[in-house]
Amino acid sequence: MQNGDALHIAGLSYGYKGMAQPVIQQLDLTVKQGSRFGLFGPNGAGKTTLMNLMTGLLPYKQGSIQLFGKEVRGNSAFVKNTIGFVPQDFSFYEELTPAENLEFFGAWYGLNGRQIREATANLLKIMGLSNVAAKPLKEFSGGMKRRINLAIGVMNNPRVLFLDEPTVGVDVQSRNAIIHFLKEINSNGTTLIYTSHQLKEAEDLCTEVALIDGGTVISQGSLTVLKEKHGQDGLEGLFLQLTGRAYRD
Repeated sequence: MQNGDALHIAGLSYGYKGMAQPVIQQLDLTVKQGSRFGLFGPNGAGKTTLMNLMTGLLPYKQGSIQLFGKEVRGNSAFVKNTIGFVPQDFSFYEELTPAENLEFFGAWYGLNGRQIREATANLLKIMGLSNVAAKPLKEFSGGMKRRINLAIGVMNNPRVLFLDEPTVGVDVQSRNAIIHFLKEINSNGTTLIYTSHQLKEAEDLCTEVALIDGGTVISQGSLTVLKEKHGQDGLEGLFLQLTGRAYRD
């Protein structure tokens, strides 16, 4: 791992019990600090499994995953304090209010009372939810739930933020607001590692990309350089050229 790397993966393999083939196979990947990094591939390519391995949600035995030079395996406290994770599935308590959810997760991250109060007020304002801070989340629209899901993921001001389909099912206004917020926190030093099927959105957000298929990286680098190399003017064309046009299960 070199100085300036936020994430370094080497020789990573992972399989689920009962499956003939590993989902992740001898995968190597490097993400530089400060990147807006996109991870893309067809259905079944291993993206979600890889995201869960990188964030420590799945244990691995083969290979290495390092965050800022520290192995993810065996360093759960460091990982918890270093990363944020915005999963595709909502990860909050719908019977609680936005403020109550942020207070709960702030305490889980180990923030003190003042830090929790300040972060909660700030994030509710940024996400446009201050006026509904006392309403239970079960009354919220999908876009509002996506915004609180994101707010929870950045409650601890993470050095690396993992994002799995952070704008799925939201309207144009919410999507634009979320992408603007992600670019802003990236400009302040947070490394973004993002995956989505929204390729036009991804092209707007990401400067570096990796395409994976069959559980391994098939191409990685600057999005601009990769498009030029393969004679494509967009991420969608690059994606189809490298992963094929056939249906995937």
